[in-house]
Amino acid sequence: MILAFYSANRGLGAWEPALRQAMPEVELRAAPDLGDLEEIDAALVWRPPPGWLAALPNLKLILSQGAGVDHILTDPLRPRHVPIVRLVDPYMTRSMVEYVTFQVLRLHLKEPEFRRQQQDHVWRQLVPPSARDRRIGILGLGELGAACAAALVALGFDVAGWSRSPKQLPCVTSFAGEAAFDAFLARTDILVCLIPLTAATRGILGRATFDRLPRGASVINAGRGGHLAEADLLAALARGQIAEAVLDVFETEPLPADHAFWDHPRIVVTPHVAALTNPVTAAEAIAANLRRLAAGEDFPDRIDPDAGY
Repeated sequence: MILAFYSANRGLGAWEPALRQAMPEVELRAAPDLGDLEEIDAALVWRPPPGWLAALPNLKLILSQGAGVDHILTDPLRPRHVPIVRLVDPYMTRSMVEYVTFQVLRLHLKEPEFRRQQQDHVWRQLVPPSARDRRIGILGLGELGAACAAALVALGFDVAGWSRSPKQLPCVTSFAGEAAFDAFLARTDILVCLIPLTAATRGILGRATFDRLPRGASVINAGRGGHLAEADLLAALARGQIAEAVLDVFETEPLPADHAFWDHPRIVVTPHVAALTNPVTAAEAIAANLRRLAAGEDFPDRIDPDAGY
């Protein structure tokens, strides 16, 4: 079997040792040195340019180097008959749980307010509510969202989740579908966005959503930059509808040096680090899917291109 590799972010260097160890039986070819394109069976990609996948005439499987697949689905020339498999890696899930839990605790315990008080040399004790009285809302209850919800439940928070279809998670109130979206937002003090980016969810973190949250709510976006209407967030912060925002993903990455988010006193910027792909652990999941391909088996993490996830 021959696997083609393409990444817009980093070359094969960080990946090659892990891939070769996890699947010594697979021949690895990295762009642009792919040799005979007709020989390639599968492609492991991150943000391939339009038409890159279509140039592989015998392609049988497309593997994403990350949890998201929007970077593949936006290619209008991608071969529609080839299955697409997202990366599900316990390391990435743990990383996202750690990031979201940390940021929720920061907001819950009023750390941003204490930081501003320190800058102003103000000594004033602020007492947060009990965790059971802090309502967390997880937008998206897939692999990552469900794991984050479970971790926050374990800390005693009042956790709810919203998804397109109903979910059943222990101690998590489930809201599903458009009809339940307003009720979900109305009971959410800290909104965590982990939903896949699709045509339907692009711009979901915009004025209509912000205005339906309780006044003074906070927002954490660790999904995709395209979920956020940036001007709407700045306006919501200015009028006090949103109190704090934590942003890990952006429409343009790296975030431009002159962007308003950098110096905003109520925005925390992190450089897309919430759930970085770890080639060592990711290679094991990739190897398992290539073996499924060789055996003619189905792929448990195959996505539905029409749904976008």
